[in-house]
Amino acid sequence: MVNVELEEFLDDKITVHIADDHQILIDGVIAVLGQERDIDVVGFSLNGKQVIDWFGEHSADVLILDISMPVLDGIEVLKKFKDLEDVPKIVILSSYDDIKLIKEVLGMGALGFIPKKSAGEHIVKAIKNVHKGDQYFSDEVKEKMMKTFMGKPIHDNGSQEGMLINSLTRREYQILKLIAQQYTTREMGDNLGISESTVETHRKNLIKKINVKNSVGLAIFAMKNEIV
Repeated sequence: MVNVELEEFLDDKITVHIADDHQILIDGVIAVLGQERDIDVVGFSLNGKQVIDWFGEHSADVLILDISMPVLDGIEVLKKFKDLEDVPKIVILSSYDDIKLIKEVLGMGALGFIPKKSAGEHIVKAIKNVHKGDQYFSDEVKEKMMKTFMGKPIHDNGSQEGMLINSLTRREYQILKLIAQQYTTREMGDNLGISESTVETHRKNLIKKINVKNSVGLAIFAMKNEIV
């Protein structure tokens, strides 16, 4: 009876494959999803060809797909998926959130779109929604789509992020960089000659200032803005 219940529990899990050319991002997403009892990461790829090869022999319910990858990019992967019989539900996780790109990938079958800077906050909800066949977009993507629908101009957030980075103190910048490089709290303290409690204070301030949910969001923000 116990074995039957275990098999049923495993069958109910949403299986996920992650495709991104940054191992640190993959590790961060795996860490977030590892806290979810109903989600199981069954594989990952570092380039588009690996994605196609993996799905040629395996399957997953949901694919988290980056657009900018070597060998084959995310757009080429979406094109080649048209030839597969068992196509997963797809969430795009990208550093680029241009409205033209969003429209293009949706037209090619993607059900969700999340900027990498918002991954920590939205990835779980995105997976669960697209698994049911629903679309899912982060708040900023929904805002861009709504403005486009209403004919309003879309402002580039790049300068705002630049101003945000410039507003960081020297110590906050150092902490942000070390977080993205996967240093532990103790290692950051030793490296900078400060206490672990001071490191945690800076981490909390960064999370609030950059407006992300956790350290994964900080690491993604750092990579997106080439701080690492």
